[in-house]
Amino acid sequence: MSDLHSIFDAINKKAGRKLLPSIAVGLSLIALVWFALSYQREIFAIVVAIAVVLGVRELVRAFAARGIVISFNTLTLATIGLSYAAWVGGVAGLAVATAIAFPLLLIRALLQGPDGFVAKATATTFGLLYLPFLAGFLILLARPSTGFERVMTFVVLVGCNDTFGYIVGVLLGKHPLVPKISPKKTWEGLVGSLIFTMIGGALAFTYIMDMDWWIGIIVGLMIVFTATCGDLIESAMKRDMSLKDMGTLLPGHGGMLDRLDSVVLSAPAMWLALELVKHFL
Repeated sequence: MSDLHSIFDAINKKAGRKLLPSIAVGLSLIALVWFALSYQREIFAIVVAIAVVLGVRELVRAFAARGIVISFNTLTLATIGLSYAAWVGGVAGLAVATAIAFPLLLIRALLQGPDGFVAKATATTFGLLYLPFLAGFLILLARPSTGFERVMTFVVLVGCNDTFGYIVGVLLGKHPLVPKISPKKTWEGLVGSLIFTMIGGALAFTYIMDMDWWIGIIVGLMIVFTATCGDLIESAMKRDMSLKDMGTLLPGHGGMLDRLDSVVLSAPAMWLALELVKHFL
């Protein structure tokens, strides 16, 4: 038993995360997504909106720690509006809601006066686009009658990228990918993500989406790129703000933003890929 504890301690130290809580939280999130989609897809849209609001709260607090005060309440209202518009109006609804929310948020920042306006306006715009807008594509994935299949395929792809990148990186990782941004991310982990996400994509598109396996491989490659970039973007934010994690909400994962980082950049890519397949294949 002591040997087992030693192994877990070594893995936790190398990965910078507690392995067992991380696995438990990951499986719980997957179960929540599965339940929401299978019971009532509208519940999934609500779950996404709640997750985004929690992410917005972490982002607002992080900016505040650097002296940039933006309104959590107005960004929360924007999140609710964009989520509802995406579910009801599709991509057009999401675009129109974003176009309406953007100037309203700038006016809200203007009411606080000119001091620090550029920083506040920039941070507010980033918060609007990075979370409510990009996460809206998760809702767009779930919106059609095949929403369950589309979102669960997306979960498989992102899960393969994160899980096997983590495992291979911990076991074999020796060469840092971008040490100035994320010291624990390695080239070996990236190769693991590529291999297993392509395999997962081929299987998911064949048996869940009922599409050709090679489409899953191409989409899997794309998801590895977007998910990795999303993870690095959030890591760069944390380094710039001198934070280890954006929050402590999820044991073994950090905050909600630490879970959403790879998702928000990958959801638009997945949606676009499925739209292209629908129109051209």
